Amino acid sequence: MVGMDMIIYPRGKGSPRSMSAAPSAAAVGWAICVLLGLATSPSAQEAEPQQPADPAPEAAAPQTLEAPDPAPADPQAAAWRMRLTLPVTAKTDKQVQRFVVTALDQAAAAKQRPVLIFEFHVPPGQSEFGRGSEFGPAYQLAEFLSGPKLAAATTVAFIPATIQGHAVLVAMACDEIVMAPDAEIGVAGADEDTITNTIRFTYEDIAGRKRRIPSGAAMALVDPALELLRVETEYSTEYVTREQLAELKEKKHAVDGSEEILIRAGEPGRFTGREARSHGFISYLGENLRDVARAMNVRPESIQEDPSLGANWVAARVDLVGPITSEEINRAQRMIEDAIRERGVNFVCLWLDTEGGAPAESVRLAVFLASALDASEVRTVAYVPERAGADAALIALACDELVMAPRAVLGGNWAPPLSEEEVRQLSQTVRETLAPAKSRSWSLPAAMIDPDLDVFAYQRLEDVKYVEYFCEQEAAEQTEPEAWQKGEAITTPGKPLSVTGTVAAELWLADHEAEDFTAFKRLYGLENDPSLLEPGWADVLVDALASPPVAIFLLVVGFAALYVELQSPGIGIGGFCAAVCFIIFFWSRFLGGTADWLEVILFLAGVCFLLIEIFVLPGFGIFGLGGGLMVLASIVLASQTFVLPQTTDQLEQLKGSLFILTAAGIGSIVLIVMIQRWLPTLSPAGEAREATRHEALVDYDDLLGSRGVTTTKLTPSGKARFDNRWVDVIADCEALEKNCEVEVVAVRGNRVFVRPVT
Repeated sequence: MVGMDMIIYPRGKGSPRSMSAAPSAAAVGWAICVLLGLATSPSAQEAEPQQPADPAPEAAAPQTLEAPDPAPADPQAAAWRMRLTLPVTAKTDKQVQRFVVTALDQAAAAKQRPVLIFEFHVPPGQSEFGRGSEFGPAYQLAEFLSGPKLAAATTVAFIPATIQGHAVLVAMACDEIVMAPDAEIGVAGADEDTITNTIRFTYEDIAGRKRRIPSGAAMALVDPALELLRVETEYSTEYVTREQLAELKEKKHAVDGSEEILIRAGEPGRFTGREARSHGFISYLGENLRDVARAMNVRPESIQEDPSLGANWVAARVDLVGPITSEEINRAQRMIEDAIRERGVNFVCLWLDTEGGAPAESVRLAVFLASALDASEVRTVAYVPERAGADAALIALACDELVMAPRAVLGGNWAPPLSEEEVRQLSQTVRETLAPAKSRSWSLPAAMIDPDLDVFAYQRLEDVKYVEYFCEQEAAEQTEPEAWQKGEAITTPGKPLSVTGTVAAELWLADHEAEDFTAFKRLYGLENDPSLLEPGWADVLVDALASPPVAIFLLVVGFAALYVELQSPGIGIGGFCAAVCFIIFFWSRFLGGTADWLEVILFLAGVCFLLIEIFVLPGFGIFGLGGGLMVLASIVLASQTFVLPQTTDQLEQLKGSLFILTAAGIGSIVLIVMIQRWLPTLSPAGEAREATRHEALVDYDDLLGSRGVTTTKLTPSGKARFDNRWVDVIADCEALEKNCEVEVVAVRGNRVFVRPVT
């Protein structure tokens, strides 16, 4: 009933429900008595001042109170978020129950009102919109979410993308539903061959508990055989199936001709977010977690991830102190990945005390922290005791939470100053990648990059105590931009934003303040210091192998050994040495984070094309040119993290990559010349040398000018007979047929080139 719902559920718990019952005569009479002051006797007033006796529940009067203004962000509310990955299984039910129990315990200990947000997540590449949820586990989970254990909490189903199958039942069991405008909910029975009465009645029951989605609509979403109608009665708008219509007409006197078919029988039932909102089936529209937080009247930055890990933190610490370099970022990312994979670390503390110094590298680590790590499995927290300047601020803001000392500094001037293109690129990364990943407003982080970006405090007109910080562009991007009023400026024109820990907490950039690391540990319940991740022997080896001198040495030896191998028959010591050198080069780059499989494939394909040009297609054509360019490109790309430089820092890295390539090329030429002069002095003299030469390097110089007959088809290689000698030959023209008369026109080592006799 409307009035009771408005009184029982505060803002954020629920919004007024649409009334589905007609006012009774007793209820109307009671309301009139109240207005006339006759509802209570003097004795009753004395015993219960201004509180008339409550009528029976079935006679409760529908109140006409105006909906209260939205409450300000409730400091006593605490929100937790869990990513509920579809499809729903028995394991999902256990995970949710663990999450709920831990969150409720933490909320009770802190005396806070719990808001539990379940983000329905369809895994990438899942083309069936999360289908596959089992009815049994979905029903058990819906029973749990709609049961008495969660009566003191607000449960929110956040649906940012289309969902189908029995996950719809779980969403219906939540107090509130928030959907993206274009997302769809429905086709709940997509995984069932037959919709039984048990399934249909289950959806009706869960819908009846929450009274958000009408029971008729719930059954039409799961059973395509049902038809859903919207009917206007004398008192309200009703959503019923065709079977429910007759009963409705008896009870509420439906207006003739007021029937509208929403879902036809035989068609799958589904609603977009906009459609569901227009019918009142869902609470709010929202595309991201910030929209959900605003709807629930909690600060977006205060939403905690799955707290179920908190009882068993496996903590580790990574220090970034001093100037940031590519090597430091590579090492930090590698240590974090290894600690998570090998030691089960689920709490990573990044100790930041740096002025930055490498924007591209800082952004690379920030994107890794924000996007590559699952926040429901690993909590990342940045701790800034003194300073996280310039690009280091992006690393701090990419973590799940940021803790600063009160006088610590976040952001500030960049040295050297950024170019316009660098500002644009970095701001775009913040706006499109970092901020959405952490549900942050992007204006303040972008203002730490762009000194010309003006950020203002914006107040919601319906609640002046609720303040956000936007630039004009982000303010215009809000779902209801007209609902915000611009206030005072936060930034100083011409200067990148720089704030202390205290101010950062006030602007919701920092989550907590901590005077020292002891206070930091107390915040997260860490009894001991997190284990410090330091470079091991493998990290030192990788860094040494990836250093420019060692990289140049490996390439020089590799190319020289490859040349020796090409001058020798078969596969010998030269091929082995070349393979070892190139494997070590790419392995060190691979572990260093600058190379991936693309560079390895480019190199191998380039070498193959060169071999084709040398052995199969004599001359220097497209295979030789293309293969050479692919080899060079693979070496350059393996030494950097980008393809084309777009910032000053990237341009410096490109210069370093080209230096390695140039030095390796010059060194290889010098070494090859030395080998050509040095190797003959090691050859044996006289008959022994001749015997060795014929054994190791087959000599066909005596065949030059000889004529013979092909014994196989040359395409372009094959065999030919010269008197009593059968020799492997290569056609120096188009393919030749068998028994074709040929002449030897060139001999290059063990390769004999022939042409047809004209």
